[in-house]
Amino acid sequence: MSWTIFFMERTENNRMEYRFYGWEQALIPAAAAEYAAIQTPRALYDALSMLWCAETCAPRLRSEWNSGNKTLGQCSITAFLAQDIFGGKVYGVPLEDGNFHCYNVAGDCVFDLTSEQFGDKILNYENNPEQFREVHFAKEEKRRRYEYLKDALKKQLEG
Repeated sequence: MSWTIFFMERTENNRMEYRFYGWEQALIPAAAAEYAAIQTPRALYDALSMLWCAETCAPRLRSEWNSGNKTLGQCSITAFLAQDIFGGKVYGVPLEDGNFHCYNVAGDCVFDLTSEQFGDKILNYENNPEQFREVHFAKEEKRRRYEYLKDALKKQLEG
């Protein structure tokens, strides 16, 4: 089954309206005590929305990154950080260029905090291969981007 992509925006009363894939069910609690302040994937999205930047974007997409599409090139580092917080597994939607777009499955909750980078493109979130951080982080630049994002999140939570 294919699903449409969702976005998040502020409504007239300044309340967040989420539109990333799986936002409706993204209510699972943090599994890691050190991230207890991040109560749901929605809360993680809120926090990361202030942290995603060109430095955390995949180098091959960095020239296209902008504040209007903050999630561009952020999928694997975001998905593995979400796994640290909520547990579960990371899966990858195969892309035409041979790469994988990473998303999370924790219990019955399937969510993709970086789905909005694809605009109206429909991704298939079923029967995709599991992704492993050992493989992704074999690329030193990707591991460094993940550490940068993780450290920035911890500082934000402390501040």
